Amino acid sequence: MPKQGIEPVACVTEWNHGLPGKGSRMFAKDFMDTRFHTLHPRQTVAEAVLAFRDASESEGKKIFGMMVTDDADHLVGMLSMYDILIYVQPKHVAIFGEMEDLEPAELYRERLKSIRSILVDDIMTTEVVTVRPDTHLMVIAEIMIKKHIRRLPVVENETVVGIVYVSDVFHHLLATFSLDPA
Repeated sequence: MPKQGIEPVACVTEWNHGLPGKGSRMFAKDFMDTRFHTLHPRQTVAEAVLAFRDASESEGKKIFGMMVTDDADHLVGMLSMYDILIYVQPKHVAIFGEMEDLEPAELYRERLKSIRSILVDDIMTTEVVTVRPDTHLMVIAEIMIKKHIRRLPVVENETVVGIVYVSDVFHHLLATFSLDPA
């Protein structure tokens, strides 16, 4: 049963951290995004879809995944567009063309209707890989490459303080190496 009072809008949090003045700026704390959106496990997937849309509009870029935090603001999972698509996709879609009496559009409509009652907690990814603010850029890149991860929550003392996107890693590397005189 959805928790009363949960709005379909994502929570936006900004964590202010002190960046080091000199030296290598190659750690998560140096380029993580401290403005992030979260969902609650008791929100419906329909509310989450609205939160994705609202977050995309407020950020001016498409948001494809959000962290899920509990009442104590501890990270309990991640929900991505991919998780929702896996749920919505009817089983045995490959045989649709072979069954003349089957109406694919109607199957999708029924699956889409069901997301009104399915909770984020029911389909979110619960085994979330995280990094600390002092995790080096190259370690983050390695994790993202090997595990095919596009976004990594940055956690300190059980609190989410930021998020690193694969595009952040890529652009930070480009900026770092373009400033290198060698």
